[in-house]
Amino acid sequence: MAPSITIQDKAIIKTRVWLSDIDVYPELNNGRHLTLMDLGRFDLGYRMGLFKVLRKQKWGLMVAGNFTRYRRRLLLFQKFSIETEIVGYDDRWYYFYQKTIRNELIHSSALIRTAVTSKNGIVPAKDVTAAMGIPYAPSVPDWVHDWIQLHEVSPSLNPKDLKRKAP
Repeated sequence: MAPSITIQDKAIIKTRVWLSDIDVYPELNNGRHLTLMDLGRFDLGYRMGLFKVLRKQKWGLMVAGNFTRYRRRLLLFQKFSIETEIVGYDDRWYYFYQKTIRNELIHSSALIRTAVTSKNGIVPAKDVTAAMGIPYAPSVPDWVHDWIQLHEVSPSLNPKDLKRKAP
């Protein structure tokens, strides 16, 4: 079966806040935002044909970092959608931008850094794109590059830690 979307496309899944998703307030728990975003990345990867390649090559996936912003509450039983897209990649990492949206308003958003892995460690992006039969064209937007730079400079997000040396 041919992939239904490409690496440049956006995947959208529709869902709602269920009892198993809420905290004591009763709204979508902050951790569940990220868990549901996992489903968005799985949907995109499956529809792109990535999972077929992963299975064939015996590769896996990992999340190596994220920056998440929570803007508005999603209450019990409210319907919403999760939009997922790959905004860029470099030699090792793929960067996903994801949003939860209700009534055309963003409720949360996240930049997620991921990698494809093998028993030998991270699989270079050029090998992954070759296995998927797509051109290798690494590029990341400036705003993602700024986030990458922040993570490379400090093991912490605390500005005080910028003065400390990494172990």
